[in-house]
Amino acid sequence: MIPIVHHPAYVAPAPARSTYRWNKNGLIRDLLVAAGTRVGWHQPEPMPLAWLEAVHDPDYVAEVMEARVPPAKTRRIGFPVTPEVARRAQAVPGGTWLAGRLALAHGFAANTAGGSHHALAYTGAGYCVFNDLALAAVRLVEEGEVERIAVVDCDVHQGDGTASLLAGRPGIATYSIHAEKNFPARKARSTLDVPLADATGDDDYCRRLAETLAPFLDEVRPQLILYQAGIDPLAVDRLGRLALSDDGLARRERLVAGLARERGVPLASTVGGGYGDDALVLAERHVRAIMTLGEAFEL
Repeated sequence: MIPIVHHPAYVAPAPARSTYRWNKNGLIRDLLVAAGTRVGWHQPEPMPLAWLEAVHDPDYVAEVMEARVPPAKTRRIGFPVTPEVARRAQAVPGGTWLAGRLALAHGFAANTAGGSHHALAYTGAGYCVFNDLALAAVRLVEEGEVERIAVVDCDVHQGDGTASLLAGRPGIATYSIHAEKNFPARKARSTLDVPLADATGDDDYCRRLAETLAPFLDEVRPQLILYQAGIDPLAVDRLGRLALSDDGLARRERLVAGLARERGVPLASTVGGGYGDDALVLAERHVRAIMTLGEAFEL
């Protein structure tokens, strides 16, 4: 049984003027419900304010939680922060933290949202409000769940917020493999960055992933991986610049899971990016990624 983390607040009504597919997380939930007894459901508690403020500036946390984010930050995020969006922003990091704890107990767990890797200390950005990856990593280490943790980011966009927020944090390392010329224009510095040329396809992508992630894990020796499993490296993605096929994306998941399993490292996945006009198609791709990872850990 694959542990799945979901909270009702993940399914928030779309704010005005938003192009983000807000029904995607509900569709992911519905598709996983259809998997029946293959999955087990877990509902997280929202991330406590003290832990939000341990990573994000307290004034920004207050702006979000009180739904009074100023226009300049609203533009960077890409949509207005309504009370419903604020509740979602607090629930998602709690879900990634819970997925991490479940992975420690079961080997693998998946959050049905998360991967908000562009959010910075003082503002959100790129459809990200709070950085659930950074928040979960800091809490897991500081509460003593693990001493060493790695955030592995395979979204098509660099995990700039995660890299910035976690730089210099004891016991936490960051890895990002991404399209070099894609958003954000100004990259941060991860522990290890692997920039790829436009139109990189399945074989070259998986080769570069294998030859860089394996030594990274061997050097860091994490006791847990938080995995940003964005599906936007696909060639058909609206905001991607890479050229993976569906088969290539499945190879990526099996490769990441295999490297973790070979080293005895539990893995917790987040949904990450995936953009297009058909939310159901996006949800199906995210669910395939989750199930591929889960099945690799069940072997």
